[in-house]
Amino acid sequence: MTKNAYEILKLAREQSKLTSLDFMNQVFTDFMEFHGDRYYGDDKAMVAGVAMLGDIPVTVIGTQKGRSLTENIERNFGSASPEGYRKSLRLMKQAEKFNRPIINFINTAGAFCGIEAEERGEGEAIARNLLEMSTLKVPILSIIIGEGGSGGALALAQADQIWMLENSIYSILSPEGFASILWKDSSRAKEAADIMKMTPDELMELSIIDKIIPETKNGMRISEYVLIKNVREELMNAVGQLQVLSSTELLEQRYERFRKF
Repeated sequence: MTKNAYEILKLAREQSKLTSLDFMNQVFTDFMEFHGDRYYGDDKAMVAGVAMLGDIPVTVIGTQKGRSLTENIERNFGSASPEGYRKSLRLMKQAEKFNRPIINFINTAGAFCGIEAEERGEGEAIARNLLEMSTLKVPILSIIIGEGGSGGALALAQADQIWMLENSIYSILSPEGFASILWKDSSRAKEAADIMKMTPDELMELSIIDKIIPETKNGMRISEYVLIKNVREELMNAVGQLQVLSSTELLEQRYERFRKF
C-alpha cells in the first residue's frame, strides 16, 4: 500500500528508528568517536569519527537523536549547534588530508535555533560547511535516515550521492513550520506535507536524491539486521565506484550535480 507524505513523516519521526550511532556501530567496524570543534565545545547532537567499511578506512558523521526523553534532551533532539557543524567540518577536512571517503547520516528537524546558537554563528557554520564540502577532494555520500530538515540537514548533504531510507523525509522545513508560515495554522501540517515534495519517491523523480533504501518488503518491515546488511553492501559498492574517480572528475561531477538545480 502506498503511503502518503504525512504517514511517511510520522514513520520518519518514530523513536524506534535506527540512529546515526546505530548505523556507525553496526554498518562499520572499529568505529572511534572524536569530540570537539577546537573552538568552543563538543556538540552531542553531532557525532563523528573514523571507522572501517570492509577494508576501507572512512570518516563517518551524523546528527544524533535519542531513544528516550532523557537522551533526546542530552542530544538536543538532534538539532546541532554551530560547534556541531564545525566539528563535522573539522573531521571532513581531516578525511581529505588522509584521503578517506566521508559518509554522513542525517536525522534532524533542523539546526538549533536558540539565541545562543545565533550568537555563536549558526548560519556561518552551515554556510562554511556548504562551501568547504563543494571542494573536498574525497568521495562524500550522505544518507537521510529519518528527518532531513532545513539547513541543518543540508549542511551534511553537499555530497556526491544522496540516499534516503524508504521512511524518511527531506525538506526546507517541517510541515508544521510550512503550515504556520503559509496559513498561520500549524494544525494543517498534513495538508502541507502533501504539497511539499518531501518523500523519497517525489525527490527521486526530481533527481534530488540518487537512491532509496527499502525498509519494507511485500508490505512488511524488514529486520534491522537486513537493513544494516543492505546499507553496508550499498555503501561498499558506491564508495568503490567513487574512489576510482580522480579528484578532478569527482569535483566536476559534484559541481554539475548541484548546478542543475
